[in-house]
Amino acid sequence: MNIASTDVSSSVSTPFHAHIPDADVQDLRDRLARTRWPEAATVADWSQGVPVDYLQDVCSYWARDYDWRRFEAKLNSFDQAVTHIDGLDFHFVHAPSPEPAARPLLIVHGWPGSVVEHLDVIDALRNPTAYGGQAEDAYHVVVPSLPGFGFSGKPTSSGWSVSRIGAAWVELMRRLGYERFFVQGGDWGAIIAANMGSTQTDAVAGIHVNMALCSPEELYNLGEPTPEEVAQLQKFQYYQDWDSGYSHQQSTRPQTVGYGLTDSPAGQCAWILDKFASWVDCDGPPDDVISRDTLLDNVSLYWFTGTAASSARIYWESYKAILTDFTPVVVPAAYSCFPGDIFTMTERWARTRYHDLRYYSQPSSGGHFPSLERPAAFVSELRSGLRALR
Repeated sequence: MNIASTDVSSSVSTPFHAHIPDADVQDLRDRLARTRWPEAATVADWSQGVPVDYLQDVCSYWARDYDWRRFEAKLNSFDQAVTHIDGLDFHFVHAPSPEPAARPLLIVHGWPGSVVEHLDVIDALRNPTAYGGQAEDAYHVVVPSLPGFGFSGKPTSSGWSVSRIGAAWVELMRRLGYERFFVQGGDWGAIIAANMGSTQTDAVAGIHVNMALCSPEELYNLGEPTPEEVAQLQKFQYYQDWDSGYSHQQSTRPQTVGYGLTDSPAGQCAWILDKFASWVDCDGPPDDVISRDTLLDNVSLYWFTGTAASSARIYWESYKAILTDFTPVVVPAAYSCFPGDIFTMTERWARTRYHDLRYYSQPSSGGHFPSLERPAAFVSELRSGLRALR
């Protein structure tokens, strides 16, 4: 899919400054104070979902101590803009590098993430010499919000598939003056990156992913799975059996799930923190690894923008397809396989889809959100991976 544009001047983007009205902030606090809580689970662990005492503690902090204005100031410290592509407004952060030889890099988030995931790694990527890195590892960083997420527009008609999003990103980068660029992604970002690595090869110089999705059948075609691969297949099956209920709901009834989450901040918080708890590389609650403020920055962005339903629709649009369509990625690829991720795959399994896999690594720790869990390790992995693609 190609998206044509007749205007590539700077006028196609409007500078953006985040500001949520005081009344909305107060409304959040009022709603939290009026939360109608369910009874406690019948088990002591998280196997039935987020424990009520934990969520009550988080929501009490959210209402009394959390500072949304702090996050707004952090977000607004970066250059942001909104541009209209294919009938929809897209919000993005643009952080050009001071290095003259820097290369363009598009970083794509997933669900239940947002641009919050990558704010703390942008400066190290755009200005590596200030963080102990080398000038040749500098990147012009672009971090957009997916359609229906954050401050991007909410689609009013169906059709925003993974491939259409990828085409929109190519147009976004072209408007910024980047005809050829690298793509990084995890979760839906990794899925979009893989799609772009097979369909947008003129624009995409290579991709780095921290989540890979490959066909189990292709693994068996390689012969008997190794013990490590058997464990990875079991992990995939566990996800399907016990950890994917949210995806079935969002891929079949995104509108229905949106009503409760858009009306109840406690519900929205639980829906998101349940997945952070499952997917971070940690045996305790997610704020043992990611600060409570950062977790609530992400939850608050969903809440204030009212994007519970619109963000869920990416599952309705594309979830079934990604479980069956393993189109080969033909551009150079790098894969950092963090051990605590939802899916993990050996190098030979990854090569069944990423045909030009030039970098494969298994960091010692980290889960589904490595840029939040282990930002320094994430930056190091991304630098090493992209270095192998250049």
